[in-house]
Amino acid sequence: MSTRTFRITVRGSFDGLTPEQHAELLARAPEHDMLRGEFTTAGSLTYDIAARPFFTFRFLESGETEEDILDAGARAELAAEAWLEERGYGFKRITSQSQDLSLAPLAKRQRRAAAAALPRD
Repeated sequence: MSTRTFRITVRGSFDGLTPEQHAELLARAPEHDMLRGEFTTAGSLTYDIAARPFFTFRFLESGETEEDILDAGARAELAAEAWLEERGYGFKRITSQSQDLSLAPLAKRQRRAAAAALPRD
């Protein structure tokens, strides 16, 4: 059985932040810029607290079966909540979306590369 790769996006919003927490997030915003976000096993946090209270975590997981994606999504949500709770950040409306990359359609460039790799008779 082959290993499947899952990309999980966990979204939510900060809630009830103290002025100190808000200032801390603002100070660390360059580390969590949306352009620097990537899918990692540890999770990657992005936000733009100066513009809106929303955040996004990106996780990379793997599994053996299609059903493993449900467990991966639940683990990602728990990991995001744990990160926020460890720092005392209030949050609400946690949701997640998961994508099994083995089922994702190939982009045009990927299709061309795959076709070029096929043996020609």
